Formats: sequence, structure tokens, C-alpha cells
Amino acid sequence: MEHINTAIYEDINLSTPHVIEKSDGYHYQPKTLGDKIAKTIVRIMARIMDMFFKERYGERAIVLETIAAVPGMVGGLLQHLKALRLIRDDRGWIKTLVDEAENERMHLLIYSHISRPTVFERFLILIVQFFFYNFYFLVYLISPHTAHRVVGYFEEEAVNSYNHYLNLIENSNIHNIKAPELAKKYWGLKEDALLSDVVKATIKDEMIHRDVNHQFANDEIGTSLWS
Repeated sequence: MEHINTAIYEDINLSTPHVIEKSDGYHYQPKTLGDKIAKTIVRIMARIMDMFFKERYGERAIVLETIAAVPGMVGGLLQHLKALRLIRDDRGWIKTLVDEAENERMHLLIYSHISRPTVFERFLILIVQFFFYNFYFLVYLISPHTAHRVVGYFEEEAVNSYNHYLNLIENSNIHNIKAPELAKKYWGLKEDALLSDVVKATIKDEMIHRDVNHQFANDEIGTSLWS
């Protein structure tokens, strides 16, 4: 039997990239034009969310997570195609981005047990997903750097939003109900876990996504789709 040449596998990285985690209130200061555009996009999106949902953080979380679950899958797809096209290792990007999309999808399922989406909110999700998917796909094709920075800033807003949600719960402005069974199973929470524990676990996830995408945006190799 002909011996298989394993030399092409020597540089393949099967692990996820090392990410330096920042503090809870970390904000990346825009440095390039792409950064400023990304921050402006997210600021507009955040104001629209404020206008629609105000203090209804359960409903806000559902729509927020339907948006947040899109970029990881889009980025994972385009990075996958890049790896195929260049016949080159992806340096762990594909798995990291797809895992991010999966994590955000689980957030959506968990919060849908906490706050049932109305018919209008389901319709809004449909419209937002259609436009945001196509918008983000186009942005990623043009500038992966800007696309990842958008997600980094989006996750900064998510951390702020969930922290506000947590403050309202801890100050008894929102009833601290029991955590859904799905949340306890997914995060390994205690049997007597409450909504506040769910929000805390969500914040930790969003902080990781924030730091990953800001780090990816600064990676010149990963943000070049064609070389």
C-alpha cells in the first residue's frame, strides 16, 4: 500500500484560537475608518432596539439573539470557502465562528422560554433576519475586518443590555423567576438557579464573543479572504 504523505498536515491547527479575555466593561476604541463605520452601524441598531423595546428586556433578548446568531454562521461559511479555495488551514476560525452561532442560537431558545415572542415579534424577527443576513454577508465579502468589528461592537452593546437587565432583576424591578430547564442543562446551573443566573451566564458568553471578534478584526491574515 502506498504510504500517505502527511507533510501537508503539519501546520494544521485543530484547536480554537487563544483569546485574551477583557474586563466586563471593555470598549474597543475605533482606530480605522472601518472601525468607525462599524461603531456607527451598531449605534444605529442599538437606538432602534431601544425605540422598539425600551425596558422589555426579555423580548429584546429574543430579537437580539436572532441577529447575533447570524454573523458566526456567515463568517464560518466564508472562512470555510476561503480554506477550500486556498487549500490552506483556517487556524481554528471556522469552528470558533460556527460555535459562536450555535451558542447564540441556544441563547434564543433559552430566552424564548422566559419571554414568549408575540406574532408581531416573530414577524419582526423574519424581516430583521432577511435584511441583516444579506447585509452582513455583503460586508464580510467586502471587508472581514469591518464585519468582525461590527460584531465586536454589537457584543459590547449586548453586554451593556444584559447588565441593565440584570440590574433590573436584582433591584426587583423584574421578577426573578426560576431558570428554564434548558438553561440549567446548557450551562450546568444549579437546580435552584434563577433568571439572574441565566443572565449572568449569558453575559459571560457575550463577553467572549466580543473579545473573539475584536481580536479577529485585528488579524490581518484571517481578515484577508483572497490571500
